[in-house]
Amino acid sequence: MEVFAFYAFALIAVVASVLVVGQRNPMYSVMLLITSFGALAGLYVLLDAPFTAVTQIIIYAGAIMVLFLFVVMLLNVPREEPAGLAAAIGPRSLKVGAVLSVLLGVEIVWALSRVGLAWFAQDPAATSVSSVALIGTALFTRHVFAFEATSILILVAMIGAVVVARKER
Repeated sequence: MEVFAFYAFALIAVVASVLVVGQRNPMYSVMLLITSFGALAGLYVLLDAPFTAVTQIIIYAGAIMVLFLFVVMLLNVPREEPAGLAAAIGPRSLKVGAVLSVLLGVEIVWALSRVGLAWFAQDPAATSVSSVALIGTALFTRHVFAFEATSILILVAMIGAVVVARKER
């Protein structure tokens, strides 16, 4: 039964994520992204990580998706522009992007093959991901630099969104 639930949640997450990119109506894209986040929360529950599942629902599906939905409704963009991406940035840029994407994939596979799965098993928080105390201790001791770098990146993204969204006078 657990295997069936895993494949069902995985299929829902993959199909919804692919459809997010393929939709022309941004409102449908937001709704499909919420569906994908819900399926990911189901996968977290199957992995015995209820804290991560609840965090996924509250933060991503609850807060961030509501903000996306408000932005889509505020901008009132009914459909995607008919001009294709190739016409906007040119075929040369698409080829460079494809080559860089393949290089990134090769680099990720190479890095994971060098590290191995034993490296991930050494983390005490990895064995008990449902313990909030272990997650908090690991986050604010060993991973404090990554935590602070992420918060600075989010702050820069917010400032960039405000600068892009403001109207020129």
